[in-house]
Amino acid sequence: MSEKKEKHMKSTKKSSKKIWWGAAIVVLLLLIGGGIKAYTMYLSAQKTINQSYQKAKTPTARNVAKVIKNKKPLNILILGTDTGALGRKTTGLSDTMIVASLNAQKKTTYMTSIPRDTEVTIKGTTEKINSAYAIGGATQSIKTVQNLLDVPVDFYVVMNMGGLEDLVKSVGGVDVTPPLTFKYGLANVKKGVKTHLTGKEALSYSRMRYDDPDGDYGRQKRQRQVILAIVKKALSISSVTRFQTILNSVKKNMKTNLTFNDMLALRFSYKNASHHIKSTTLKGESEMIDGLSYQVASMSKRRRVSNKIRKELGLAATTTLKESEESSSTTSSSTDQTTSSSAATTYNYDSSTYASSSDVTTQTAPY
Repeated sequence: MSEKKEKHMKSTKKSSKKIWWGAAIVVLLLLIGGGIKAYTMYLSAQKTINQSYQKAKTPTARNVAKVIKNKKPLNILILGTDTGALGRKTTGLSDTMIVASLNAQKKTTYMTSIPRDTEVTIKGTTEKINSAYAIGGATQSIKTVQNLLDVPVDFYVVMNMGGLEDLVKSVGGVDVTPPLTFKYGLANVKKGVKTHLTGKEALSYSRMRYDDPDGDYGRQKRQRQVILAIVKKALSISSVTRFQTILNSVKKNMKTNLTFNDMLALRFSYKNASHHIKSTTLKGESEMIDGLSYQVASMSKRRRVSNKIRKELGLAATTTLKESEESSSTTSSSTDQTTSSSAATTYNYDSSTYASSSDVTTQTAPY
């Protein structure tokens, strides 16, 4: 075979590969919405995420690029702040803190809620963990969570409570089945009755805690319920107009260190992680410290929750949260919430049922 012909064949193979990859990208765009509209949506999404991007000053505990490339389990810290709700303009507190552990191989997402009043030490001072965001933004929140539970935080997402209202509105409202009957703000719901919530109603539904027998723990469960309902609704939307509305909501109300490419990787490599969603809460004992009420989680309970998350990530058990530190810790004995077949209740994803106040909830999504 002549050298000229051989070069021509190699060139043809390279061109074929380029065409194949180009065709694959076009197919992906068509799956989103079709033709030029899909491409417009793609560019709009890219622009929005770029505007929401905010790099954390705390270096990640591991090589996240390698983690995503190999489709290894990862952690995302979800922070819900009270900025933007009820006319508030301050930096705000992170009243919602959830460590979401995504495992593509096991097709699971494990959501660990951390109560807003959990006692922690920040810069040598005893604080409630929700103040970490007000003190040092997402960077301080990441540091505090990593110190509290000895788990890596690979990414973070901050959504303000005003954004929750906008986001629910942008998807056309959400359906929930309340775990209890109550009236708070614009939310007027009955236990076990499937209810459609508008954005303002969903915000009220997510904020109520004083009339909940489980207090802030009950509120955390309802917040997770609304978040999952938003995800379900958003994934079912194909309208270009509605898609743009969602993007506008995200642009105004979200900050994250996930790049656009990171999000694409999560969408295509970790989408199966939403098939089975489990949730738990680090639960402490009520204690008064310097005149303020805290939730104090013992070292043993922190270690147990830590090891559950680490197991989801395929990491060895913690060696930092040691039993010997119990006596020197300011924490006290508490009851955490862990997975057990006897305690588990079930979310029914299709009907958005939300069962009793058990320790762990499991949800199976229809995709």
